[in-house]
Amino acid sequence: MKSILVIGMGRFGRHLAQKMLELGNDVMVVDKDERRIEQYASIFTDSFIGDCTNEAVLRSIGINNFDICFVTIGQDFQASLEVTSLLKEMGAQHVVSKAKRDRQAMLLAKIGADEIVYPEREIAEKLAIRYNSKNVYDYIPLTSTHSIYEVPVNKEWIGQSIVELDVRNKYNVNIIAIITNGEFKPMPPSEYVFNKGDHVVIIGESSDVFSLAAKTKTN
Repeated sequence: MKSILVIGMGRFGRHLAQKMLELGNDVMVVDKDERRIEQYASIFTDSFIGDCTNEAVLRSIGINNFDICFVTIGQDFQASLEVTSLLKEMGAQHVVSKAKRDRQAMLLAKIGADEIVYPEREIAEKLAIRYNSKNVYDYIPLTSTHSIYEVPVNKEWIGQSIVELDVRNKYNVNIIAIITNGEFKPMPPSEYVFNKGDHVVIIGESSDVFSLAAKTKTN
């Protein structure tokens, strides 16, 4: 369990805070808009109304008590910069700030943000990959060339095991999990025999995965 601070209760901040809460963390949310805090008071019992560009407000919250501070201010980038800078000056352990553009990310990095996220860009990239590539259900980027993908099992694989198919050598990808009957099974044994409806979670170079997905027959 971690102690989490989320500053900015826009759409992204709200969803982030709620998920962190569902995962069993202690979450405190802050926004200068009283209506936003009141709207979600039943979900977030630990909340604060205040403008975090004000150093006194941040000090009253007790920044050093949090493992991670998320700056998720959406519309006012100047405020995001100021809050990120103040958090680092006050000794916040780990600051994650939201950016929309590369220029914003560069500025946030210069003032000390430990990590920068692009939620809109990441969602757009996921959707583009999913709908542009045949048989790709989900993916997690790792590097510019390698990612983790969820793809359906080729019907020609059904009834055969991982070792029999020699997936790694034939397709240049590694299977790290199987999704069968809605159940996620990580690190499947090489003797696992594929069933109809299975999905595989694979890691590999994007070009190899797209090539495999394009050849996959599901009917």
